[in-house]
Amino acid sequence: MKIALVSSATDPAGRNIHRHIHALLETGTYTRPGREYQHIVVDGRLIFEDGIDRNLDADLIIFLSRHASVNPVPVLTVHVTGNFSGAELGGVKGSLAPAAPAWMHAVLRNLELYRPPGYGAMYEVTHHGPTEISTPSFFVEIGSTDHEWTDEGAGASVARSVLMAEPSSTIPLIGFGGTHYAKRETEIALKSQGAFGHIAHTREVPGLTPAMVLQMAGKTGAVAAYIDRNALDGKTLAGIEKMVESAGIPCLRGQEITDLGSLPWTDYLRIRDLAQSEVPGGSLHIHSVDRMEKPVVVCINPDLISAAFNAGGSQFVAALEKIPLAHLSTPSRPVIPRVIADESKAEEILYDLITLCVSNITVNEETAFEEDQLIIRKKKMDPRKARELGVPAGPLFGLLMRGETVQVGEREITPDMVQVSSRKAIHIPGLERYT
Repeated sequence: MKIALVSSATDPAGRNIHRHIHALLETGTYTRPGREYQHIVVDGRLIFEDGIDRNLDADLIIFLSRHASVNPVPVLTVHVTGNFSGAELGGVKGSLAPAAPAWMHAVLRNLELYRPPGYGAMYEVTHHGPTEISTPSFFVEIGSTDHEWTDEGAGASVARSVLMAEPSSTIPLIGFGGTHYAKRETEIALKSQGAFGHIAHTREVPGLTPAMVLQMAGKTGAVAAYIDRNALDGKTLAGIEKMVESAGIPCLRGQEITDLGSLPWTDYLRIRDLAQSEVPGGSLHIHSVDRMEKPVVVCINPDLISAAFNAGGSQFVAALEKIPLAHLSTPSRPVIPRVIADESKAEEILYDLITLCVSNITVNEETAFEEDQLIIRKKKMDPRKARELGVPAGPLFGLLMRGETVQVGEREITPDMVQVSSRKAIHIPGLERYT
């Protein structure tokens, strides 16, 4: 792979990074098989280098540069170039450069790993030129003042991050919303396969057109989009969701992206399609799944799932993380009694799921076993009984519910006096196998 490393003679940060890259390459430690670097220094500002790749034989261009800000903080950043609207800082209005999301993802993760104390590592939103290049490219920068631009530690960290970058399997994404430092996109990328290319600042989103959204997706090679919903008003959010849908790519929430783990995108799409056919409009939650080449629906007793959730709540849902399955939910049903698993593991998954349910119920409830039936016994306060015994509604009800004895006049009312019992039997064939 041929990589062009480009800096400007007038940029102290670019010179700093480039000098450390030269030094590290000379040691031989940072040599990577199949990589060939071209070192290019231009006289002017990099943002005006439209067409720089016309005379380059390169597969990737990495611009080594400085970052300046009206609110300067020590930061190391990566971003692709382009202009959603005007072109005050180079390039052409309404034009985006081809992104290299997997490379940006790899470099960003290295920046987070190698950054000097006191520095942050962030994506920046798409901004400034050059835009008129056909080779995938991105900027890697040191911010945000002359002190950081000439910091030897920062220069060495960026150089190491670039040379050590090993792009892996990623999910190329486009992003919408947020400030100049794309905080949410950065958080997602640092803990998932989500690799962003073009990201639009909150102020740019209201002016985006369907054509621009298509250009963002095309120049990124995006298979999905992420919207920072907290950064947009309702009208803008509805508009961008409609444009993303029209572009033919799914819109994923941050948790959905991180839930994917190392799951291949093609496997995810198969799971997603099956989930939508089972529970249209439902939410999909993927747990510990590395591969799922042939997803199938695995059904479980609805009463058992409901009882397990009622007994364990969020702890039960958290325990599902250990089982390689996908579960579905709706606002009124946290766990639908139909999960998705790979066909080859369906029986094993069903066994593990039933075992988890039984364990959750027996630990948190009063239970008994009668042949193939799991019996759940519960006691609760009966307000009618309490009122009949003269207990006024209010704080005394709360004490009785907590199992405390209360005084009403000269009479003591114990919890047993106002309780009613219930018995629920759940039939589980071969119950003894799950206990």
